[in-house]
Amino acid sequence: MASDQFHELLQLLNRRFKPHPWHGISAGDKAPEVVNTFIELVPSDTIKYEVDKASGYLKVDRPQKFSSYAPAMYGFIPQTYCMEQVAAYCMQKTGREGITGDEDPLDILVLCEREVPRGDMLVQAIPIGGLRMIDGNEADDKIISVLGNAALYGNYRDVTNLPEKIRQRLKHYFLTYKQIPGGEITCEITHIYGQGEAWEVIRASMADYDTHFGKLEDELAELVKAWVR
Repeated sequence: MASDQFHELLQLLNRRFKPHPWHGISAGDKAPEVVNTFIELVPSDTIKYEVDKASGYLKVDRPQKFSSYAPAMYGFIPQTYCMEQVAAYCMQKTGREGITGDEDPLDILVLCEREVPRGDMLVQAIPIGGLRMIDGNEADDKIISVLGNAALYGNYRDVTNLPEKIRQRLKHYFLTYKQIPGGEITCEITHIYGQGEAWEVIRASMADYDTHFGKLEDELAELVKAWVR
């Protein structure tokens, strides 16, 4: 299928059907420097929402535990998947063995000084770094980004430019948001890394997505061939 025909078909489908936020939207033409981000959760949410992978609709995961609230808008980068290449990059950087991917799209935080009242939306984010988190021997990276036109955060281009208190707040949230008071912390953050490594993690997760889910263009081409036979 020619590229222009493919885009025409996508436009037609998008006019009639809502795209799946994980599979039906790309990471963006400028990824990994600028990425489309689907927001599931905002700091004011007292319920943790996440996308239902089958339907693409937001579902209730659980009430937020105790006083643990997301420190920024939180969601994932479409058409990414954390599997072999993400795990391999984690092992390369940590020297660990036996790390696997967490079989989820790549998580991302988006810093903005303005309150955003709800999730279930798309934003364009500029990755500036990330947290290398290992949860139960699974690579569970958290990309840190900024909303590009935000007045306070929009000019930051590397996580090292953020105030130390902001970096520690992000780290503390992910180390404790699943923890029951008095319980054992089951995950660890081995590194807070800069923009360059964040780009590499994003590229790895995009490659893992292509490996496991294939190219949408190829799948549509096969469907069209079946229809016209």
